[in-house]
Amino acid sequence: MNASVLDFPDQKLYHLPETISWRDTDTGCTITCAQPDSEPELWETYLRGALRSYEKHGVEAALDIESFADGRDTTLFYTAVDDDGRMLGGLRAKGPYFSADESHAIVEWEGQAGQDAVRKMITDRLPFGVVEMKSAWVSDDPARSGALTRTFARTAFPTMELLGAQFILATAAAHVLDRWSTSGGVVATKIPAAAYPSERYRTKMMWWDRRTFANHAEPRQLARIVKEMRMLATISEEFSSFGMQYGSGM
Repeated sequence: MNASVLDFPDQKLYHLPETISWRDTDTGCTITCAQPDSEPELWETYLRGALRSYEKHGVEAALDIESFADGRDTTLFYTAVDDDGRMLGGLRAKGPYFSADESHAIVEWEGQAGQDAVRKMITDRLPFGVVEMKSAWVSDDPARSGALTRTFARTAFPTMELLGAQFILATAAAHVLDRWSTSGGVVATKIPAAAYPSERYRTKMMWWDRRTFANHAEPRQLARIVKEMRMLATISEEFSSFGMQYGSGM
């Protein structure tokens, strides 16, 4: 189910043939992967949840919801909905990029040490496919937030498969990235932390590499990744190449 590429004079759009959903046993939620124009009500619910969450934590400036509310720069988005129909979290994917300047990381490191290194790190990976995960939020319920974050950390892999990308990029505070790293993400330790969205915060950069994530993922997360990709292969035969590639030899 690789997204098709439609060529236009000044842009390329990625089209997901259908919305994909699966049951996540870790959280008891239904995880959905969609595009904003194909699931407008789900997208609006995701936006409202993101705004509430970021406002509650006083970081709505980092969300900058007006810049993406129309959905045009979002290639895919994921949501988690419980059995009562409540959305408990979501995140979105941008890319694959054609230029490092498309990445929000350039804005986050603007005027700070490390911006040139950030630009180079992204630029060097562009030929292999770079997708950025942004605007993640989860329920504040302490009994569920950790599991939700771990589940969303695994969305790197269907995203890479669908969009044909080797790399996933994310930026967040260091303590948040600790949870995201469970699925094989690696913090770019040579990039100095950015004071973003304010001096109170220290934002770091993390990368997932489709070739090497298995070397860095927690065993339990790795098992979940393989299981989920095999499950998705039953939804569409076009996922089976990913399942075969990462399901053997682990």
